[in-house]
This record gives sequence, structure tokens and C-alpha cells, in this order.
Amino acid sequence: MTTDVALLDEARSTTRRVARTFSLACRFLPRGIRDDVYLLYLVFRTLDDLVDFRSEEASERVRAVELWAAGAPASSQESELLEILVSRHPLPRQAFADFCAGMRFDLEGRSNVTEADLDLYCYRVAGTVGLAMAALLGAPDEDAAMAAKALGMAMQRTNILRDIDEDLVEGRVYLAADTLERFGGSLAPGSRAPLMRDQIARADALYVEGIAGIGMLPSGRRAVSAAAAMYREILRQIEREGYGARAGRAVVPSRRKIAAAARHVALAR
Repeated sequence: MTTDVALLDEARSTTRRVARTFSLACRFLPRGIRDDVYLLYLVFRTLDDLVDFRSEEASERVRAVELWAAGAPASSQESELLEILVSRHPLPRQAFADFCAGMRFDLEGRSNVTEADLDLYCYRVAGTVGLAMAALLGAPDEDAAMAAKALGMAMQRTNILRDIDEDLVEGRVYLAADTLERFGGSLAPGSRAPLMRDQIARADALYVEGIAGIGMLPSGRRAVSAAAAMYREILRQIEREGYGARAGRAVVPSRRKIAAAARHVALAR
């Protein structure tokens, strides 16, 4: 099956516009697979944006992917793209069903109570992306897939820590309520360092698990290594800035991000 040129252009431009770190990492992908990664990203990103911005189409578009994951007829841009991709790669349909469950969680405005809840949420919205990417990159076995799942979860936990203040403005808290209570219940800048240390350690443990599986991938090892290094550097930036001593998003300078990626790409090579 062939891909519409306009859709491919949209996938490329979307990745470059809204996912600068991921876009940088994609430059290390083999040419033969790079465009399919862009298309896969467009599926996940479109659904995530529709849900985040509470679009009237969100539930219907999520439903179309749920139907596709169940092997039922579905008609949406995302299901059509997935049909193209699954004709070329053994995509795990259950991962897309689980991703949709994460989208439903957000649509319903639910909260994470325990760390187990948060782990499940991170799996659904990002570990599933890792599983899909692993399949697209030809992951040979379950061990490689589970490492990719852990890496996706690590990146989602990183996103949550980076975006605490932005999410608070939107009335969202993704951290586990039990953990918040254990560390005093406050997310005010200057009072959350112990909480941030705890959460960074949990994310780092997932990075260790995920990075250990990169060498199992038959292709894309340099790209995944670069993405992991650049995302993990956000945690180091949070530490450098005093574990949330000031409000705002931790931003890694481009030179530091590129240096981190270069070191890990060299190791992957």
C-alpha cells in the first residue's frame, strides 16, 4: 500500500514542528524506515493533541483506532495510516488499544492515585509507543519489546516532571496522589525537591532498563540512543536547576542536548 504524498509531508512537518528532540533523533534513522516512523508519530501525536485540546472529534477518532486495533472496519486518517503501516510492519494491535485506553483516561479527566496507577498510565500513553516503534524497527523478541516499553515509560515520566507547572495551569496533575501526600502534598516551587528526587530516580531506573535493550534492535539503534540521551538530559537539567526551585519548564540548551546525543550515538555505533 502506498502513502499519500500530502500525508507524508504532514507527518514530516508535524514531527519537525512539535517534537524537536524526536526530530533530531530521527535523523539517525535509516532512510528506508524514517518516513514510516514519521507516519507512526503522526498517528500518536494527532490523537494526543485532539484529546489534550478537548476537540469535539477526539472521542470519535480514538474510537476509530480502537476499532482498528480490534480488527474491525474503521475510517479515519489514523486508522488508514495504521493500515498502511501494518502492511509493511508487524505492528502490535493490542498496543494501540492500550494507547486508546490512555486517551480515554485523559478524556475522562481521571487521576493517578498510586505509583502503580502512574506506571499504567505511562505504559498506555508512551510505553505503547515504544512497543510500536520496536516492531517497526524489527525488534526480534519479547526482551527487546519490553525494553522499548520501559524506555517509552521513562520518557513519559520525564515529560510529566518537565511539565508540572504547565499542567497545573491547565488543572492537571499526573503524579500519583499517594506520592504527593507522602512528600507533603505541595507542588509549589521551592518545596518539591524531595518529591522530584524520588520521581527522577524512578524515571532513571526505567531509562536503565530501556537503554539496555537498544543493542537488541536490528535497526535504528543510533536514533533510539540519541532520543534516550536527549530526553534523559531533561532530568539532569531539572537537577541543575534545583529540583523545581523555580516555576517553569526545564529546557536543555541545544548544545548540551546534541553533546549528550553524540556520546550515546558513538556508544551505539
